[in-house]
Amino acid sequence: MTPHPRRRKRGDERREQIIDEALKTFADNGYRNASIAEIAERCGLSQPGLLHYFPNKAALLAAVLDYRDRLDYDRLGFDRQLRGIEALDRLVRLVEHNMHVPGLVQLFTVVTSEAVTADHPARDWVVNRYRTFERFLARALDDGIADGTLRPDIDTAALARQIFAMMDGLQLQWLLDPENVDMAALFRAYIDELITSLRKV
Repeated sequence: MTPHPRRRKRGDERREQIIDEALKTFADNGYRNASIAEIAERCGLSQPGLLHYFPNKAALLAAVLDYRDRLDYDRLGFDRQLRGIEALDRLVRLVEHNMHVPGLVQLFTVVTSEAVTADHPARDWVVNRYRTFERFLARALDDGIADGTLRPDIDTAALARQIFAMMDGLQLQWLLDPENVDMAALFRAYIDELITSLRKV
């Protein structure tokens, strides 16, 4: 039997609330130190009540990471393939936006750091995420080479990894010292210099 529309809407709203509170909890405490009991309390639910929506903590983490991915995919324009310099400019805009959502940045930094252990439930997500974004950016750079705007001697796969390493490093420094690290300005300066060096003369 199909749930009543109003009941289904309430259920969707409750799921969104749980994901939002779980995101904050994982960002504050890490995955291993976060508890279903704490997340349920933040939501005004009992543990069985929360487990009605998500069967375990790993499933809840997966939902949180899926939510974060959807946001990044929208901002990066995964609905279409960006080309060359356009893709680099889009990354700058993403970093600028991230300065307004420190909770999401903290969640990403905490979870990716924890996921270096082989048994972490987010390890596959982290590895696949890096591979997906690196392929996306390398292809954009390859397209820039193909249309003649970028130099033909670029190792696009290696450069994509370097760019994401710069993004992650700046995020970590910004989280640790936000008063003294202007993540967006530093990344913009890096990308501007990079674009100058990559342009075909």
